[in-house]
Amino acid sequence: MATGAAPMGRIDVGIVGAGPVGLFLGVLLLQQGLKVRILERREGRSGRSRAIGIHPPALAVLDRAGLAGPLVSGGIRIPKGVAYSRGRKVAELPFQGDPGFPYILAVPQPVTEQVLEQAVVALDPEAVIRGADVRSLFDDGGAVTIRAAGPEGDATFECRFLAAADGAHSLVRRRLMPRLGVRPYPDSYLMGDFADGTGHGNQAVLYLEPDGIVESFPLPGGIRRWVARLGAPDRGSTAGALAALITARTGVPVDPSTTTMLSAFEVQSRIAPRMVHGRVMLLGDAAHEISPIGGQGMNLGWLDAASLAPVIGAAHRGERVDHDLPAWEKERIRAASRASFQAGLNMVLGRPMQPALLSARNRLFASALKSTAVAGLVESRFTMRGRPSPPAARDYPAAV
Repeated sequence: MATGAAPMGRIDVGIVGAGPVGLFLGVLLLQQGLKVRILERREGRSGRSRAIGIHPPALAVLDRAGLAGPLVSGGIRIPKGVAYSRGRKVAELPFQGDPGFPYILAVPQPVTEQVLEQAVVALDPEAVIRGADVRSLFDDGGAVTIRAAGPEGDATFECRFLAAADGAHSLVRRRLMPRLGVRPYPDSYLMGDFADGTGHGNQAVLYLEPDGIVESFPLPGGIRRWVARLGAPDRGSTAGALAALITARTGVPVDPSTTTMLSAFEVQSRIAPRMVHGRVMLLGDAAHEISPIGGQGMNLGWLDAASLAPVIGAAHRGERVDHDLPAWEKERIRAASRASFQAGLNMVLGRPMQPALLSARNRLFASALKSTAVAGLVESRFTMRGRPSPPAARDYPAAV
């Protein structure tokens, strides 16, 4: 794999960002025979595991590309979620609405990125260029020229299309839309991974408590991720502080000495009103940053890529895509808005509440879930099955 870059000629598609979304788009385009270069500022993959949940619609498009198998093998299948409040079970919700993938899959992000990068490299060992920091881009209407600085000097690429999948702090988006603002939320969280001593097995568990929600999800290797809502932004809490908070709210003992990850985050959202800028496309968090609560962001980016790849492939074959790109943009902005709304509801569910009001809400929630129709609707929202599938008119080939 190249670690730097020398000046080179025209390529079909440049991708900025070698995270899960950029790598997946690279796989889909390489499978169609396009010449792709994925430019990543970091020298190596991050070892931090933030995004862990893979929802059924994303598993379906990953499966079509031949990628679901190794992820399923390396992950934990979560068949249902269970809600507790003050020591009592409130309700449970099976994730069985999708017959192909009747679960949410939990996979550490480094594992996901490794699987995707291996797939890219198998198709083209030179496709991923690390240490390439994009400094400028110019779209002349016929091609996009990008300049990237790397350890071996500057490199210039000319590509028919450029896809920016460089995350919430996207340099490409800032160049194209410098005044795009963000919407802050009054929600802050602290999360950590600890040895799992809960006895909940493969279940996701929500603790709906008066002082705020605590969530937990199983991970491979006997690990469980905990996410707790805070009353104020974190200012340097330790694993011991998070473990104590979890136990105080839920009664579940957590051993802080077993922590393998600790991270705090505050919530904001930003949805670009345009994802297509001439021959430059924004996707994933670069186009729509939403709350991590609910685990939709990475999945949303994969669905962006799954429906964009066949359009780019059609353009590569000489077909006109004048109407396809605006249609892609419209649908993906609509999907991002729905996901952002759902994430907002998830955060409201987890905010502090007076005990009497919390009990009343929990009873209402439990009663509603006894209805098959309501349970199905809630399940489809939590597993993202309410999102339309990528259009089949411009299909991409299965892995060979």
